[in-house]
Amino acid sequence: MNLYTLETHINTLLNVSKFRDYAPNGLQVEGRAEVKRIVTGVTASQALLDAAVEHNADAVLVHHGYFWKGESPVIRGMKKRRIATLLQHDISLLGYHLPLDAHPTLGNNAQLAARLGICTEGVMDERELQGVGNVGSLAEPVSLDAFGQHVAAVLGRKPLLITGGEHPIRRMAWCTGGGQGHIQQAVELGVDAYLSGEISEHTVHVARENGIHYLAAGHHATERYGIQALGNYLAEQFGLEHYFLDINNPA
Repeated sequence: MNLYTLETHINTLLNVSKFRDYAPNGLQVEGRAEVKRIVTGVTASQALLDAAVEHNADAVLVHHGYFWKGESPVIRGMKKRRIATLLQHDISLLGYHLPLDAHPTLGNNAQLAARLGICTEGVMDERELQGVGNVGSLAEPVSLDAFGQHVAAVLGRKPLLITGGEHPIRRMAWCTGGGQGHIQQAVELGVDAYLSGEISEHTVHVARENGIHYLAAGHHATERYGIQALGNYLAEQFGLEHYFLDINNPA
C-alpha cells in the first residue's frame, strides 16, 4: 500500500492530533513509497533497524522513535548511524508514542490489561494525562505477592514490589513505561495498587506513605504489546507482511 495512505490511516486510528507529545507522531524518516512488509518493535534502536534490513522491511513502526524534545538536533554518532541505515535501505520509520499508549484496544495500557486479566473501567485522568493510564479491577482480590508472581509469569520479568500495607489488590491503576510519576493520581483514585514500567526514588515513599502497593514491571516489558497489536491490525486490514521483533532490554 502507499506509505502516505498508511500513515494517514494510523494517524486517524490513533487520533494523534489530540496529543501534546514529546516527539513527532507519524512518519519520522521517509523511505520508499510502497509498503508491503513492515517490522514493528518497541524502540528504533540500531539492533532493530539492522534486523529490519535483514527482513527486507519497507517500513519500521515503533513506540519510541526519534527527535525528542530537548535532545540535540545534531545528526552525529549514534543518531547518524541509525538514520543512515534507514536512508541507505530506503526504509521508512513511523513512531507513535502517547497515542499508542492511550488507544482503548490497541494501546500499551489496554494490551497489558488484557494479558494481566484486569477489567478496564476508564482512564486515570483525561485532562492532565491525556487519557494515558487506566483504572480497573481484578476478578478476585489477590495479595501483592500473588499478583507480582502473575505479572512475572506473563511478562517473563520479575517486577519490583513496594508494599503499601497488608490489604489485597482488587482495584488498581496502571500506566506502562515511564509512568511512575502518575502514582499520585492513582492515590487520589483510591485504588489498592499502581503498576508502571519504571520506578523513581520518590515513588517508594509515595507508595509507602499513602498505603498503596506499587509494581515496577519494566519499561520495555510493559510496552511490547501495543506496537505488536498495531502491526497485527495493519497486516489483517491491508494484507501486509508483519514481523514483530522483540529486541531484549532489561530496563
